Amino acid sequence: MRRSEVMKLKWENINLHNKSLHLPKTKNGDPLDLPLSNFLFDLLSKRLESRQGSPYVFPSTGKTGHLVETKKFLQRVATNEIHIDDLRRTYSTVAESLDIPYYALKRLLNHRISGDVTSGYIVTSVERLRQPVELISRKLLQLKGE
Repeated sequence: MRRSEVMKLKWENINLHNKSLHLPKTKNGDPLDLPLSNFLFDLLSKRLESRQGSPYVFPSTGKTGHLVETKKFLQRVATNEIHIDDLRRTYSTVAESLDIPYYALKRLLNHRISGDVTSGYIVTSVERLRQPVELISRKLLQLKGE
């Protein structure tokens, strides 16, 4: 997901029963349905328990009610400069290294495939993306040392 999509993510868009999330409209104007990896499911389940009534997954006391900027957070995480797009880049690089199918990877990144007739015939469901998401999650956790 893109930064703005993550920041504005609401609990109503997360289905813990089906271990998935749904965004009705994304940056490119398309809806997006994605499975939650086991790690992300556990993380969001714990976060929901301490929700404190906010409709947002990442609430803030600011006027929007949700996080807007990540600079302070990223400064706490890393001593080197890191950008939110670096996380998307790392995710896609790890996915590609695991031989995640091209069309699945494009869908996970919510990228359109302009001019590709074949892509118009491929319907990618949440369940079709579940195994790639889990593989990527496991690899990222392995690289982190867990």
